[in-house]
Amino acid sequence: MRPRFTAAHWGAYEIHGTGAATKLAPLPRDPHPARIGGGWLDAMRNTDTRIARPAIRAGWLKSRDRKRAGDAPFVQVPWDEALDIVAEELKRIVDTHGNSALYAGSYGWAAAGRFHHAQSQMRRFLNTIGGYVSSANTYSHAAAEVILPHIVGLTNRGFLDQTTSWPLVAQHCELLVAFGGISKRAAQVTSSGTSVHETQDWLDRARARGCHIVNISPLRSDVDAEGGAEWIAPRPGTDSALMLALAHELFVTGKANRDFLSRCTNGAEVFEAYIMGSDGTPKTAEWAAEICDIPSDTIRDLAARMAHSKTMINLAWALQRADHGELTLWAGLALACVLGQIGRPGTGFAFGYGSHETVGRPRKLIDWPSVPQGTNPVSDFIPVARLADMLANPGQAYTYNGEHRRYPDTKMIWWSGGNPFHHHQDLARLDTLWQRPDTVVVMDHSWTATARRADIVLPTTSALERDDLMINRRDPALVYMSAAMPPLGEARDDYDIFAALASRMGTKDAFTEGRSAQEWHEALWQDCAGVAEKNGFDLPTFDAFRQVGLFDVPDTAQERLLFKDFVDDPEANRLNTTGGRIEIESAAIAQMGLADCPAHPVWREPAEWLGQAQPDQLHLILGQPDTRLHAQNDSGSTSKASKTVGRETCTIHPQVAQAHGLENGDVVLLENARGACLAGVQVSDALRPDTVALPTGAWLDLRVIDGKPTCIHGNPNMLTLDKGSTGLSQGNIAHTALVRLRKWDGPLPEITVHRQPVFVES
Repeated sequence: MRPRFTAAHWGAYEIHGTGAATKLAPLPRDPHPARIGGGWLDAMRNTDTRIARPAIRAGWLKSRDRKRAGDAPFVQVPWDEALDIVAEELKRIVDTHGNSALYAGSYGWAAAGRFHHAQSQMRRFLNTIGGYVSSANTYSHAAAEVILPHIVGLTNRGFLDQTTSWPLVAQHCELLVAFGGISKRAAQVTSSGTSVHETQDWLDRARARGCHIVNISPLRSDVDAEGGAEWIAPRPGTDSALMLALAHELFVTGKANRDFLSRCTNGAEVFEAYIMGSDGTPKTAEWAAEICDIPSDTIRDLAARMAHSKTMINLAWALQRADHGELTLWAGLALACVLGQIGRPGTGFAFGYGSHETVGRPRKLIDWPSVPQGTNPVSDFIPVARLADMLANPGQAYTYNGEHRRYPDTKMIWWSGGNPFHHHQDLARLDTLWQRPDTVVVMDHSWTATARRADIVLPTTSALERDDLMINRRDPALVYMSAAMPPLGEARDDYDIFAALASRMGTKDAFTEGRSAQEWHEALWQDCAGVAEKNGFDLPTFDAFRQVGLFDVPDTAQERLLFKDFVDDPEANRLNTTGGRIEIESAAIAQMGLADCPAHPVWREPAEWLGQAQPDQLHLILGQPDTRLHAQNDSGSTSKASKTVGRETCTIHPQVAQAHGLENGDVVLLENARGACLAGVQVSDALRPDTVALPTGAWLDLRVIDGKPTCIHGNPNMLTLDKGSTGLSQGNIAHTALVRLRKWDGPLPEITVHRQPVFVES
């Protein structure tokens, strides 16, 4: 029997056995398999949460009402009837309102397969019928995606591609200053899949050689505790103030690298003047100590060590997912410029070590082909995190990257392979605004909170129920993904669903090009063979690849050193910025006239932070757990085992526990003006006493308790603030939120989101 493999965003696996005896085993080559994978198979086998048949919300089917509550009843219908209804509604929306009334941002991480990629299939289909309103950027790093081209002349992808490789850090770095830490939780995953997890190994090698790691985070666990990292815990949201004070210390002690600033940057003089107090406030260690709530001597000592060491400054992606996140990223880069070690082996500046498995991976980048999506005739889009604002304010003006834009008037939402009732902020607000469009279509394999709020639900296969290809430009292996189990119920592949819809819309030939799914796999592989040949090696035939299941790309080792050529000769290797250098002051951003994002890094108070909090308020820390990815596998055994009385577990400091009479295993209510959630309790001293940490991804189970919208399952996005980071990127600010906490003494409401919705007869 031929070997069988499959892959996900959290790793690649061997498939052993068949039927009920099927098991998944991480590849033997993977030194640190993701914990997430432990709950994958049983989540996809969970008939309580899987979508077995097409379903239409009963109220919409009867009267086209918009009462999209999470507990609404559904009617199960045959596939042909469901597809006919979808096609008729799609034609009505387009004929009546135009394609610009169709929003299909459809953000999500559904599967790592190259062909059965939910958003790609959806976009290809919709482009054949006139297009759709799309979304720009990501929830992960929108602020960086927009500001990096202005200040370093690279896209976010280009910057990550060129990030200094881990081996150089391991060999040369003496001091790794990790703002936001370097977390094993986030390093479990990577877009498009991964065959190996090696971030922790590189970190361990650096430590073994003598590199000292400073974890600057409210969570001690944001760097593996076994490595003995130094922990500095400023107030959340104040990292930019700390960075400015560190730069001040370098200037006043004569340790600023003025040669680097002169040769490689623009605007250093203006930035230095601001640091020294051109606005009336010198950014001293004492100034930052009051804001950050850390000793001024700690700031001075760290600045001195940075100046006397081979230092790498790394910012986790989480730092720019906060109010004024662009300024925090910019301040980190400016600090690295003042230090002047950019372009040297293992030192300088990085964005995202540990935030993604492949950041810093020393592998050759190969641009493999993907499914062509065609051209979207609709040019309109929204920043991805402004979904609720779009629904609330059709036609209203907003700014984005120097443009003055208006929100479209959305009549239909199409979501495929994603879950905005996980990703988005202020979910009670979104829940209300979700009632506004005429129609919501959701394609998914599971009854997520979003599927429960759809009008029409089309069941798709999971990645374990179909063949596909894992092809990641940053990974050393290509994986033939074999089906590990038959499709559940009447679930169909996304491709087959869209082919059937395209037939009804008169665009089947344009969508399928006359190919079956396997013929598309073969065509993709043939295109891959051409790319491989240009890179100096040959791929096996498609049939041979299917038989072996895994192909190791030869000679993939390749190290990169960020900005080396530019630093060596700034004139000959000018950056693609306004001034050809690193922009500490940006003329392009200055021309935008944004009050919340001026021409150079500054300190701005967040909309909510501990510096202006009431005594009983805590800062909410929400991050990627190690039990699931973006709510995926929440119904699996690994995620469920991490919960307390069936609810997501929050971590509080012993001081908070004592003040509220709490102990491990209790349940608390976390609340603010936006909403509330119930969560189990874990007590630990590994976080600041004025914070509470609650992981993301518990499926939303929304009730109204004492007049307040409350997730009884523990979704932290009931509490987060839905506001753009600045008028530059409009990125999300999930890490900017204050909450109150109290012990829950009442009866615990029954969690229903992990079971089937109510089905009724038509």
